[in-house]
Amino acid sequence: MNDKKHSFRLKIRVMIIERSEALRSAVKNFFAENNSIEVVGDFSNVSDARKMLSIPENHINVAVVEFSSFRPENEAFIRELAEQYSIPGIAIHDPSEKLPDTALAADFLKKPRTRQEFASFGAVLSTKIILASKTASAKKTDGSGILNTNSPKGKAEPVMPSESDMSGLDKRSRDGYVVALGASTGGTDALECIIKAFPKTMPPVLVVQHMPPVFTKLYSERLNRSCTVHVKEAQNGDRLSQGLCLIAAGGAHMELKRDGKGYYVKCGPGEKVSGHCPSVDVLFSSVAETAGRKAIGALMTGMGADGARGLLKMHRNGAYTIGQDKDTCIVYGMPMEAYKLGACSEQQPLQNIGKTLCKRLTDGWN
Repeated sequence: MNDKKHSFRLKIRVMIIERSEALRSAVKNFFAENNSIEVVGDFSNVSDARKMLSIPENHINVAVVEFSSFRPENEAFIRELAEQYSIPGIAIHDPSEKLPDTALAADFLKKPRTRQEFASFGAVLSTKIILASKTASAKKTDGSGILNTNSPKGKAEPVMPSESDMSGLDKRSRDGYVVALGASTGGTDALECIIKAFPKTMPPVLVVQHMPPVFTKLYSERLNRSCTVHVKEAQNGDRLSQGLCLIAAGGAHMELKRDGKGYYVKCGPGEKVSGHCPSVDVLFSSVAETAGRKAIGALMTGMGADGARGLLKMHRNGAYTIGQDKDTCIVYGMPMEAYKLGACSEQQPLQNIGKTLCKRLTDGWN
């Protein structure tokens, strides 16, 4: 008997719910020889998928779910996956259809329309499945296999600012200070954790979270229900005000501008910058130019480098800048690049960032 220890990696177990048998078969074939991902169930409807979920031994890591205005039951199913089973759902959709509320989806992907498009679709779906699985695992453990007890599901909860931390916010708002936030992969939960810490006296907040059109509106509505500040999807010409948080719309850059009446945002479509539209770099650069030292910014979890150069520009123009630390990032990409550039005044764990922003605004840094 060979007593040598053998190590192996368990595959990510994936369920597919899609009405097109051809697309389901193509996805299964794509992953047939994949070393990391295994399709363990494919269904044309959620009723059959629920039967598989009811058997604990079937253990699903990620679900790929079709979203369509013709299938409203799929919306309820992805909520069920997230809230009852803590299973991340990736929404695949036809961009020509009006989508239901998919704010709880872990990620989004357009369906391929041609055979040529499928190759890139499969590759991108692979990446999204792996990231969704990592995100779910990170919420359940602290990285050492120990359950994260921040909340019943391991979701990060903010360390709330004290009265003294918030005592200077009203004055900073009157003095024209602005808060700018940017995030990508893993950012929907990260931003919620931060914005939940903000009181109504908070200076205006501008946010770029990489998301497609439609989903940013649904996401802003979700945040508005859970946060004290007023959160809405940004529209071109929106005026900034105390206690207002604007989320950049998917497919539109958002820039801070100023005229004789005060701050407002310029929003509109454009070429991708740093690989994205909206781009964190576009927002941060405009904040650096328009608000200068009267700005504070934070860059959170995400792949790539979007926001790193913009944060550096803010830092050089006198703003206070924060990067999320490696230990609490789902993907330590964007804040790592900012840190490497010397763009961060400090790094902070996610749960402390909201409190830190309030305290720095109150205490000052200039």
